[in-house]
Amino acid sequence: MIFNRFNMKKKFVLLLTALLTGSISGFAQSKLNVLNIKTPKDLHALFRYTENGPILIAGHRGGMVKGFPENSIATFENTLKYTPAFFEIDPRLTKDSVMVLMHDATLDRTTTGTGKLSDYTYAELQKFRLKDAEGNVTDFPIPTLSEVIEWARGKTVLNLDHKDVPLAMTAALIKKHKADAFVMLTVHSAAEMQFYLSQNKNHTFSAFVRNLKEYEDYEKAGVPFTQMIAYIGPHVKPENKELYTLLHRKGTMCMISAASSYDKLKTPEERKAAYLAIARDGASILESDLPIEAAEAVKEFTEKRGAKAGLFGKK
Repeated sequence: MIFNRFNMKKKFVLLLTALLTGSISGFAQSKLNVLNIKTPKDLHALFRYTENGPILIAGHRGGMVKGFPENSIATFENTLKYTPAFFEIDPRLTKDSVMVLMHDATLDRTTTGTGKLSDYTYAELQKFRLKDAEGNVTDFPIPTLSEVIEWARGKTVLNLDHKDVPLAMTAALIKKHKADAFVMLTVHSAAEMQFYLSQNKNHTFSAFVRNLKEYEDYEKAGVPFTQMIAYIGPHVKPENKELYTLLHRKGTMCMISAASSYDKLKTPEERKAAYLAIARDGASILESDLPIEAAEAVKEFTEKRGAKAGLFGKK
């Protein structure tokens, strides 16, 4: 009996030690909600429109949460603790042509630095730290696009907005990292999409299709609608209905971004009503500066995964 009590006490001490040292990973950190994307075909399948399919959440610049700066790995990971999501991010070039993440052309709003990002080398940028949306200084440095791509592998999908990086340079970096299965490209015209397809026929796109003319431009160009999502604008409005019909017939999911519109509403209740209106309107992707809040608001829609269930997981 004494021997058994000794063993039980020893096991308890070992378990407590493991918890305190973080050696039991399930307790040391919460699992991430991930997208199980391994090939370009998986990515195309994730974004293929299906009737009664799930609404996908896109974190605009990763998200805006106190203590977590936009366009940072820490923010991406924080969002994935709460919901599966993909992320719209903003590559820019340093003075010595390193691709880093920064929405603005200047450092002032989001970092402890000042002036144009392009006036600094990557090494010089390392002395600065990122700020959160409220202007609080964090411990996080400005990340390179290469770092973020390698972090995202096996976890999520990155949507690269087009700032000042030449298209060919972006295509070359994706090729270098063999990342066409989980890195997609924002394009503002059919011509930009055609260029990327000339580099890699498997690329996936977030295309600006905000009206009938833009839709017709892509259709005339003969681009693959099954390899794109369509950004149709920031508002729920009657004109969206025609675009939904045309794009859904092509198998293309439609995205409304609340970042410049409904995210600005003052109360959570107002924002929730707006996010639900987006889901009910017919959009199948909701982009937001507040992806955690948005995902919770439209939970009934994000959980209808159906045939796409295998593309979601925990890690």
